[in-house]
Amino acid sequence: MPDDAETTRARQRTGTGIGLLLVLVLGAALLITLPEDESPDDDAACRARTVASWRADDGLTAEFARYGDDATRTDDWTGGDGTHSVRLPDGRVLWLFSDTYLGRVYGPPNPVGESHAWRDTTAPLVRNSAVLMRDGRLETTLPAPLFADPAPNQWRWPVAARVEPRSPGSSEQVVRVLLWVRTAGQTPWIYGVPTATEVATLSLPDLRLESVVKVLDQQLVPDPSRRVLFGTTLVEEDGWTYVFGGDDGQAASRPASHAYVARVPEGRLGDPAAWRYWTGSSWAATARPRPVLGDGQRRGVGSAFSVVRDGGTYVLFTMAAGTKGLTTVASYWACSPAGPWHGPAKEFSPSLPQGQVAAYNPQAHPVLSGGGRLVLSYDVNWLETTGAAAQLSRNVSLYRPRFVTLRLAPAR
Repeated sequence: MPDDAETTRARQRTGTGIGLLLVLVLGAALLITLPEDESPDDDAACRARTVASWRADDGLTAEFARYGDDATRTDDWTGGDGTHSVRLPDGRVLWLFSDTYLGRVYGPPNPVGESHAWRDTTAPLVRNSAVLMRDGRLETTLPAPLFADPAPNQWRWPVAARVEPRSPGSSEQVVRVLLWVRTAGQTPWIYGVPTATEVATLSLPDLRLESVVKVLDQQLVPDPSRRVLFGTTLVEEDGWTYVFGGDDGQAASRPASHAYVARVPEGRLGDPAAWRYWTGSSWAATARPRPVLGDGQRRGVGSAFSVVRDGGTYVLFTMAAGTKGLTTVASYWACSPAGPWHGPAKEFSPSLPQGQVAAYNPQAHPVLSGGGRLVLSYDVNWLETTGAAAQLSRNVSLYRPRFVTLRLAPAR
């Protein structure tokens, strides 16, 4: 694997800014422990957890391929990254994506004679999209982009989401979607300068966009590598929503990002005044949260990682450290969202298509999990130094999520 500077230059030469790829991958590394949270390691309900086994979830992967290849409509999803999911009260699953190809897919052979389904290179590329699933079958793409650009040269990437009361104690529910705002920038910010975290509110059951509220503005932080965006993953527990985020330390030629955590009372994700950030010893209304893991040198996480709660234990998934960071997922565990975090407990390498490709953005999907199984997705993108956008069009199967099913068990 080339060093960070070489990888960034190579990816820049592709002429495409598709997805979260290097923003998420280059920061993947080991975690460190920082000050103790209010939940100690000797919590009787918390035990070290690791990945006991895993297998490819071919059925779920094939469902996204089927839907993407369906040429019935020309304004629906044909590929994307930044894969997140949330179950709606009526049983449907809302899938949220960042950079997304729309358009129409044509059967093989492609224009250069390869046996791949393909799309025209002029197919629309939007910054975000949403797709609805019912009973395990993808049905429709909402009008895209779902979240309009906030200003010229800025865009919104949706990340984690949850259904919660419109306000604390309310019987009416809405969908809250965390959004990352990025602003077009120059090298090394080829994937945009981190700008702000927002929360969008969607009505139920019609999923109409009601509002977008800025909860953390980072424009006044002079060093873009120290700006924090929240929402890569969230965990619900005891009336709180714990929201994890990261900085873009690696974009400034640093090898790793830091991870942070905030918490919000249920029903108040869209209220900036309700957010409390971990300071290293307490939860406070501060715009300067303290990292819960990462040392800014060789240890840390990618900008996108995922956390789930398994019994009394929190389990984190991120891309592995070092040369394995483009192919291998690592797991870590803690007794509290604020750590200390332990690991890596175990690593595994999911299957990848042939060619110069990479895996990134491992995301857990509790809404599809159960019976001791945990569904995890990972995104795939092309890494060849030239012609990446053309490659993604001539083989549409590349730029789509893939899935594995895990089983967690006590670490030996």
